[in-house]
Amino acid sequence: MDNEKIRRSKVRLGDLLIDAGLLNDIQLQRALQEQKRTGFKLGRTVIELGFVDEQRLLTALSEQLNISFIELKHFKFDNALVQMLPENLARRFRVIVLSREPVGLLVGMSDPLDLFALDEMERVLRTPIHPAVVREDEMLKALDTLYRRTSELDIIAGELEGDLKDSDFDLSALGATNNSDAPVVRLLRTLFEDAVQMNASDIHIEPGDGVLRIRQRIDGVLSEHILKEPRVASALVMRLKIMSGLDIAEKRLPQDGRFNIRVKNHAIDVRISTMPVQYGESVVMRLLDQTNGITSLENGGMPAPMLARFRQLLQRSFGLVLVTGPTGSGKTTTLYAGLSELNSPQKKIITVEDPVEYRLPRVNQVQVNAKIDLSFSRILRSALRQDPDILLIGEIRDHETAEIGLRAAMTGHMVLSTLHTNDAPTTAMRLIDMGVEPFLVATALTAVLAQRLIRRVCESCRATHIPQPHQMAWLEHLHGASLHTHTFYKGTGCHHCHNTGYSGRLGVFELLEMNAEMIAALRRNDPQGFADAALASPNYRPLAICALDYALTGLSSVEEVLKVSVFRADEGANQ
Repeated sequence: MDNEKIRRSKVRLGDLLIDAGLLNDIQLQRALQEQKRTGFKLGRTVIELGFVDEQRLLTALSEQLNISFIELKHFKFDNALVQMLPENLARRFRVIVLSREPVGLLVGMSDPLDLFALDEMERVLRTPIHPAVVREDEMLKALDTLYRRTSELDIIAGELEGDLKDSDFDLSALGATNNSDAPVVRLLRTLFEDAVQMNASDIHIEPGDGVLRIRQRIDGVLSEHILKEPRVASALVMRLKIMSGLDIAEKRLPQDGRFNIRVKNHAIDVRISTMPVQYGESVVMRLLDQTNGITSLENGGMPAPMLARFRQLLQRSFGLVLVTGPTGSGKTTTLYAGLSELNSPQKKIITVEDPVEYRLPRVNQVQVNAKIDLSFSRILRSALRQDPDILLIGEIRDHETAEIGLRAAMTGHMVLSTLHTNDAPTTAMRLIDMGVEPFLVATALTAVLAQRLIRRVCESCRATHIPQPHQMAWLEHLHGASLHTHTFYKGTGCHHCHNTGYSGRLGVFELLEMNAEMIAALRRNDPQGFADAALASPNYRPLAICALDYALTGLSSVEEVLKVSVFRADEGANQ
């Protein structure tokens, strides 16, 4: 039954389902009554009532109407075709353009019997429409990924550029406006909506020579959109400074601030950093989604045996546990997950942070303030007089903070903190390099958890992958056995992963617990002896091997494993 036949016969879904033997008259009447009460479409109603499952309903629609049933999960979209239909119509009618037919367009519809939608699409697109039935949940996910707000950013930036040309004498008024319809406000709102939709962790605003670069960090990798209105940058920066309480007149010095916004039902805590650059001021915003609260340790991706050992370490009454890794590796998330498990009425917890990232009930959280000389070390001295059981130091940055934290760990306090090192074995020596006495590190340090985030292969476009010979040599060196019979995977790129081949990230961990051999090496200040003892520890598994586990199970790729390897892949080929 083609499009014209659907229009002429005015097929009703209830009659179609009865003809297909999927409903009886009593069930149809019940569904119609429920539909009248809820206002939902009949197809959704019969599914929610449990009369018909979605697969059978869509298959019946496909067979009875003689149209295609298309699974969007693995469908390769043509973005140019998709954008032919305005987003508001696509979302209103739950439709999406799939492909070009010899005559007209093939359009996926969650309700191919919606005659009004068919007529409206033909009116807007001015071409015959051929419907195909698709799952509604897959449709909504596809709409979210395919209809990004980059074109909207371009349009609003053009409006703002026009306002700036007319208002050069009063730039501050443009930045400070409270009018929600003002271009600068709409531009920022659209920017944040796109970032939340793409699950971006950071937004970069970078003025250049004749352009403005808007970059988003998605799954650890930056994606770029260029605006051709460079003058827009000044209004954006001014508006963001006002929102975060910064000095709008100071453009020569870096500034840091924060503010909270609500975007698409997400409560977002925004940490902002400004820095003067050649063509203006660069802004970087870290987005922390507070909607779902703090991630639990189980959801962090730590292997079960390691998780059990880490929990045992946290339950100790004293000692220093460090979480290490580069910026953006999830160190703070791991610490807060552990802290939330320790949080109880029987324990006094004090945190010293710069800035405070997550709010925890019952926990005394103190934020560093350099302007009034409220430093890590100064807060820590006062915190130790507050009778704490557990101390969390946001980051050990200097000798004084390190020494206070270590001495606190020696005197009956459980101390948690972070440090920037490449792996667990080098962490203890890093503390000594900061000027801390080796005996102090040996006595107080309990364990080091090093972590990274690697990208997860997109399940929708995952395909087999054969590593290059030098890569395979390094992988086999890590694994300690041949891998030539093993299958590796890599994403080919699709709309679900924005053509990157990856969707989401996984935590990669290595846990080093101090033992007698390591402590002895530290006391005699023997870096090589400590490294040898650490590598020989029976429970120690390097980051690269943890990452390789994910590649062997198909969750990640060879490329991601090599990123966290201590040595380069071409070195591994010669070992």
